[in-house]
Amino acid sequence: MVSFTEVLCLLLVAVLWGGTNPFLKKGTEGIEEVKKGNALLQFLGEVKFLFLNVKYLVPFLLNQSGSLVYYLTLATTDLSLAVPVTNSLTFLFTLLTGRLLGEDIGGKRAVLGMFLTMLGVTLCIISSVGENNSSG
Repeated sequence: MVSFTEVLCLLLVAVLWGGTNPFLKKGTEGIEEVKKGNALLQFLGEVKFLFLNVKYLVPFLLNQSGSLVYYLTLATTDLSLAVPVTNSLTFLFTLLTGRLLGEDIGGKRAVLGMFLTMLGVTLCIISSVGENNSSG
């Protein structure tokens, strides 16, 4: 049976993943300026750039904490609910956070897509709750 706590955990994961995606994108700005002599040095230079960059490192750590919550939540949550709910809400929170940061999210079609995503997530949750209540 899906619990309110599990739904909140999946929502938290979506917020941590989706809310950090636009910040991760902004944190990588300037990485193209890293120029090294060979592929290994280039890779190491880019890793150094990212992990010494607070604008990248803080969202990265928050994003990874979302992965930890997701991993722990999967132990008790049905995959057929966890995966679509988390992935679709992550997309939604990425769009909303990007919009708050001034990114163009695509106008009316994007808003319609967000609405349809929320409708689909709601149906998944209702269906999961309904299945579990009728089988118990």
